[in-house]
Amino acid sequence: MVQPLHYLKESASQTAGPYVHIGLAPGAAGFDIYRAELGHDIAGPHAQGERITVTGSVFDGTGAPVKDVLIEVWQANAEGIYPGAGEVEEGFRGWGRVIPDFDTGVFRFDTVKPGAVTGRDGRRMAPHLSLWLVARGINVGLNTRMYFGDEAEANAADPVLGMVEQAHRRDTLIARAEGGTYHFDIRLQGDDETVFFDI
Repeated sequence: MVQPLHYLKESASQTAGPYVHIGLAPGAAGFDIYRAELGHDIAGPHAQGERITVTGSVFDGTGAPVKDVLIEVWQANAEGIYPGAGEVEEGFRGWGRVIPDFDTGVFRFDTVKPGAVTGRDGRRMAPHLSLWLVARGINVGLNTRMYFGDEAEANAADPVLGMVEQAHRRDTLIARAEGGTYHFDIRLQGDDETVFFDI
């Protein structure tokens, strides 16, 4: 027989929180508990290549920004090499965690533009960022990619983009270039839903 413990209150229940920011990005949630926020610096101070800024928002099916999303970013360096797969610059992690502004829902991060990556089959993949999203209501993290709008020739030859059957949906993976900034919105449902990958 289960003994009821009325003095214990039930914890808040959400699929990815409400403690996701406290656990994975505590500084953004107002908790100054680490010397450096894990995943804050993707490229590091010694990374070679073009420094860029990426901005955007994640929208739900009604068009409202999802303000409690956490995005993990994975990327190669400017030479197309991932950490652990070859020699990279000191301090280059190629990985980071990004959350949006709690008021506006806009995320922003600085990094270097990655180079083209050679796949396992020897084919070249266009420069891209791999993104993984988790938020309330997302039971399994969502995987997608961000390609660069000023890399049209490389994008046209990319084997992963080429696997997206409906050609018009490939546009949901392309970031718009605005000088040294790339704007990339992610839509979870509805019109122009972003392509997600089952990996």
